[in-house]
Amino acid sequence: MANTLYGGHAAPTLEDVARVAGVSRATVSRVVNGGNLVAAQTTEAVRQAISELGYHPNRAARALVTKRTGAVAVIVPEADERVFSDPFFPQAYHGALQGFRDSDVQVVLAMAQPGDNASRMVRYLESGHVDGAIIVSHHGPALARALAQTTQPVVFVGDPETPGVCYVDVDQTTAARTATEHLIARGARRIGTITGPMDMAAATQRLRGFEEAMAAAGLDASLRADGDFSTVGGGLAAARILAECPDLDGLFVANDLMAAGAMRVIEDAGRRVPGDVLMVGFDDSAAALQTVPTLTTMTNPASELARLAAEMLIELLAGGTPQSPVMLASRLVLREST
Repeated sequence: MANTLYGGHAAPTLEDVARVAGVSRATVSRVVNGGNLVAAQTTEAVRQAISELGYHPNRAARALVTKRTGAVAVIVPEADERVFSDPFFPQAYHGALQGFRDSDVQVVLAMAQPGDNASRMVRYLESGHVDGAIIVSHHGPALARALAQTTQPVVFVGDPETPGVCYVDVDQTTAARTATEHLIARGARRIGTITGPMDMAAATQRLRGFEEAMAAAGLDASLRADGDFSTVGGGLAAARILAECPDLDGLFVANDLMAAGAMRVIEDAGRRVPGDVLMVGFDDSAAALQTVPTLTTMTNPASELARLAAEMLIELLAGGTPQSPVMLASRLVLREST
C-alpha cells in the first residue's frame, strides 16, 4: 500500500526510521512511545533518524500502544449562551492552551448543560476520547464526588467541595470581604449584594465574605438578591433590591456582568453611580471597562487559574501528586464606580 503523500513525497514510516537507524521496527516503536528498555546509544540513533526523515508518529496507532489519546478536555458545565457571553470562559480556555503549549497534547472544549447528570460526564471522561480534564465552573459537588470514585485525572477551577480532588481557586471569601470593606470605607452604610447561583461554591463564599465584612462593621447584611451571573439576571436582582431599599447607597455584585445590568437598572431608577450608589463587581473582566462609569472590581484571573490547572493535570498524567489546592489572592481594582 502506498504511503500518504506530503508535498509529493511519501511520508516516512516506522520501517523507514528503523532502516536508517539500523534497528528493528519494534525498537523504534518503543522509543517513539516512551519505553525505557532501550539503550541510550540506540535511542539516540532512532531520534537522529526521526529528525533526518521528518517522521511524525501516527496518533491513532500510538494511542493503541500507550493507551493515551494525546488529548485533554476543558469541560464547562454551563448553558451555551453563558459560555459565549461571559469573558471568563474564553480566558480560561486560553489559559489551558498556554499550560499545554510545550506539549503535543490537544486541548478540546466540551460543554455540558448545568442540569446534566454527573454520570453522563463521567462516562464521557471514561470513554477513552481524552486522557484527563479541567473542569471550569460547576454547580454543586455531585460531579467532583462522582469523579473521585474513578481513576480519571481531573483538576477543577474552583472549589469542588470534595476532599482529595485537585483544584485551583482564588480566595473568594477574602476577596468579597475586601470589596465590601472598600464600600464601607468609602462611606456606604445601606449596602446590598447580588450573589451568583447559590449552588456554586464561588457564590456562597463571596456571600460569606460580604456578610463577614458587614458584621465586623456592625451593619445589616440581609439586603440580598440572588442572581445567575448574567447581565439580565443582575438587572432583575438590582430591581428587587431597590424595591426593598430605595435609599441603597452601596452594592457588592458577585460578577461584572451582573454589575453592568444592575448599574443600568439603578440609573434608570433615577439614581447615580457613584454619586448615590457605590458599586464593586468581581472578575476584572472586559465588562468592567465597558460600563459608564467604569467598574471597581476584584480580580479573578481566569487564564492564570486554568494555566495552573493545566500544570496540575500534566503532573497527574505523569503519575505525580500535585500540591492542592493552589490558591491565588484577588486584588481590588479601583475605577470610577466607587
